[in-house]
Amino acid sequence: MRRFFQMKTFFIGAIAFTPFSIQANDPINFILIHLDDMGYGDLSVTGSSGYLTPNIDRLSMEGMRFTHFYSAQAVSSASRAGLLTGCYPNRIGFYGALNPNAKKGLSPAEETIATLLKKKGYVCSAVGKWHLGDAPEFMPLQHGFDEYFGLLYSNDMWPYHPTAKYPPLPLYKDNEVINSDMSPDDQKELTTQYTEQALRFIEENKDKPFFLYLAHSMPHVPLYVSDKFEGKSEQGAYGDVMMELDWSVGEILKVLKKNGLDNQTLIIFTSDNGPWINYGDHAGSTGGLREGKGTSFEGGQRVPCIFRWPGKIPAGTINNNLASSIDILPTIMKISESELPEKKIDGVDIYEMLTGNFELQPRKYFLYYYKENNLEAIRNDKFKLIFEHKGRSYELYPPGNDGKPGRVEENRPVLPGLYDLRRDPGERYDVSELYPEIIMELNRVADEAREDLGDFLRDIPGKNRRPIGVVTN
Repeated sequence: MRRFFQMKTFFIGAIAFTPFSIQANDPINFILIHLDDMGYGDLSVTGSSGYLTPNIDRLSMEGMRFTHFYSAQAVSSASRAGLLTGCYPNRIGFYGALNPNAKKGLSPAEETIATLLKKKGYVCSAVGKWHLGDAPEFMPLQHGFDEYFGLLYSNDMWPYHPTAKYPPLPLYKDNEVINSDMSPDDQKELTTQYTEQALRFIEENKDKPFFLYLAHSMPHVPLYVSDKFEGKSEQGAYGDVMMELDWSVGEILKVLKKNGLDNQTLIIFTSDNGPWINYGDHAGSTGGLREGKGTSFEGGQRVPCIFRWPGKIPAGTINNNLASSIDILPTIMKISESELPEKKIDGVDIYEMLTGNFELQPRKYFLYYYKENNLEAIRNDKFKLIFEHKGRSYELYPPGNDGKPGRVEENRPVLPGLYDLRRDPGERYDVSELYPEIIMELNRVADEAREDLGDFLRDIPGKNRRPIGVVTN
């Protein structure tokens, strides 16, 4: 959002707003709602059809919605590692999506949002999908959370998977299994159970500073929805699931209001990556962006994001500046007056931009890393430079239907090119010949990143990467 006056037409029901200064004696609560595989076009405010998301829309009307917000990487485990540590996932050895019984996970040497907030006296809860390792040393309670309820990996990693073999899917409470073999009927209640756990945590800790990480398993396939919402949308199962997730957000808003916590709670709502679009009618929408989950095109990594904090964040604002999920950690640390991690991170503090400085652009560039350590693209505020690589494509084959995946090309050659994301968010028109100076700028920044983080596409190991956690016994 470059100029305040240009953005006035995007204010909806704006409240009076005055700049806010953090008060040390007024601790702020944090609720981070993280959906799985929700696409850029899956909300009413971003163009969904066949269902409405009024409670999520309310977050937008009472807060700030980002239009150029990026997950840390376009796949689950890596994205979550970046979100909770403020690092590009490849800095801490993360890539891909971990399978059950993986012998690796989030290193105990890394500090998470929860680890840092606990030092300030916060009570921390993780509810939902973890996916950062299922060995005991990698689980939530070993990474700063006081309690946990949920699945340690994706809800499709179970015996009912349409194309792969997996062991039974266990549901955990803290470090213990409470259901060793989740059934389809059990999955129908997941969103409700997660919501109930979140509401209980807020009620029990309403007089303490708290951090709630609510990481819903949906709308990742397989899609399951409770009887409350089954058949309620015009879009089918996906719309039903989105309506139930919206209901969950509404319940969170109700409990905050009931307990007088609205003005001292920052809610952040976002997704781990774009939609898994080869699942067809069981997948979300990119809103017209190119490709989807597992790609470095915009459909894979540009996701919805809303920050709501009544009286602190100006209501009804749309922010067109560049930001990422790795920026959430340093921003929360600023607001809570907590120390940043001792080790180097990649996120930047966007607090001032959230609370009224619309000219500020704390994030100048974003790096699109994928696979183990491939720098596939880079962007600034306007242009995106794609480097030659081989990547996933959904465009060669029709999608699947009714929960069955369509075919995907995993190693399609991607040609280098420069794209003007202001005029061409679908990344269809290479404008390299028009802007050689932009290519020089982005190549310079990319070379600096390669020296720091590496780039396996060019056989550069990087000087400052840290190892992923590995099971030692």
